[in-house]
Amino acid sequence: MPNIMIIDDDIHISNMLSAALRNEEYAVSVAFSGTEALKLLSECKPDLILLDLMLPGLSGEDLLPQIRDIPVIIVSAKADTADKVGLLLGGAADYITKPFDMQELLARITVQLRRNGGEVLSFGDLMLHADTLTAAIGTNEIRLTRTESAILKLLMQNPNVPVGKTTILERICADTPDCTERSLKQHISNIRHKLQAVSGHDYIEAVYGIGFKLKS
Repeated sequence: MPNIMIIDDDIHISNMLSAALRNEEYAVSVAFSGTEALKLLSECKPDLILLDLMLPGLSGEDLLPQIRDIPVIIVSAKADTADKVGLLLGGAADYITKPFDMQELLARITVQLRRNGGEVLSFGDLMLHADTLTAAIGTNEIRLTRTESAILKLLMQNPNVPVGKTTILERICADTPDCTERSLKQHISNIRHKLQAVSGHDYIEAVYGIGFKLKS
């Protein structure tokens, strides 16, 4: 599960972002100042940072050069083009101006996480970006839950081979406690419907007495 750090001294915005990101099944950490952010960064490395500029103490502009090997999306009310250009040239991966559309921000987060690695699996025209919980068929992106992504990843790692129900549950249970023997069929159904809605093709076949497999 990708971890996103929010660095913003506005509690309302931090709470709004945290709720939206957790709803998308990201892990979230929060810092309300540049100094607090540095302390958190010394303890753990997030996969992406959302950084406000106007922070108490150490500003976002001063904090940015101290962040290494982590994509940073600036989220700021400063709309001046010179500010944006300077920060992008100074190491920021992206810049979005407040007030922002949440769906646009989530899309930008997905793009940055995808650019910065993560396992990508493919099966025909179907691709799975496991780290960002997204599948893609052509140019169409499909959001998945953590459980759906884990199930699809396992099936894609065993193309055209039936994977037993017990095997699925055993392999993904540590990261997806909501997947039980009773709910597995519903999770599979949700994946099938999401993929079929985009492509018109049913990618998953139930194998009687065994489990499920991907089919061309």
